[in-house]
Amino acid sequence: MCGIVGLFLKDKSLEPQLGAMLSDMLVIMTDRGPDSAGIAIYGAPSEGRAKITVQSADPKQDFAGLDALLKPVDSSVSVELKSTHAVIETSADKASVVRDLLAQERAGIRVMGSGDSVEIYKEVGLPKDVVSRFGIRAMGGTHGIGHTRMATESAVTTLGAHPFSTGADQCLVHNGSLSNHNNLRRELVREGMTFETQNDSEVAAAYLTAEMAKGKDLGQALTSALDDLDGFFTFVVGTKSGFGVVRDPIACKPAVMAETDQYIAFGSEYRALVNLPGIENARVWEPEPATVYFWDHEKAA
Repeated sequence: MCGIVGLFLKDKSLEPQLGAMLSDMLVIMTDRGPDSAGIAIYGAPSEGRAKITVQSADPKQDFAGLDALLKPVDSSVSVELKSTHAVIETSADKASVVRDLLAQERAGIRVMGSGDSVEIYKEVGLPKDVVSRFGIRAMGGTHGIGHTRMATESAVTTLGAHPFSTGADQCLVHNGSLSNHNNLRRELVREGMTFETQNDSEVAAAYLTAEMAKGKDLGQALTSALDDLDGFFTFVVGTKSGFGVVRDPIACKPAVMAETDQYIAFGSEYRALVNLPGIENARVWEPEPATVYFWDHEKAA
């Protein structure tokens, strides 16, 4: 049992409040998963810039001198420290070089997510502590997803927490259990994908990344998942401009959605949505089994 939330804003005036709104939604879901929690926030991208969110179990050691280490690669690099995480902003054409240097010189650092706009924060602990630790409430953005975990099949670790990110500006949160993830992982490894954990949810994220690398948009990749993934699942997925939801054909995991002129919201339970503005006038529904729901800021523009 886990708790999932997601928020896709249509109304730009709400963007400064995204972190606060998403945090409230996630904290309400605490009893669905007290082991670990995480949030992905999508902000406005900066032309020619990229972000890399990293984590360390020993930030005092691993983040010491990080600026000095990276400056020779990119003189414009900046590093913002946030507890056990850091957000590295660099020139987009230097991002892969920065990642390679981190892997070579700072073995204790793990990449949580990267891309033009996404920042991902996740740690062991309660949602209220994770939210406070990283200052999520003060963050603005266009859309975001969150997860609070009750581990059932793998260890309680930071890397095992959601969201899982396996591609640029892509991430996934999952409630459920996949039965064919080991076979699928082997196929994806042959295709060149790499994995940090044995978690089935990371396999689902990597599957979607691989499908989108073939030219599919998020909606098309989620449609393919209905044929290729076995088990029980509710996925909420974010991309640079998109937000998608899908449930397996049996749909035994709880889910509810709401839409107004200002936003589209997802929660594992309705109580996650009750404090959203205008919720009393929202169209509220339970997402249908084996049905893809997909919104995209670029297509709406």
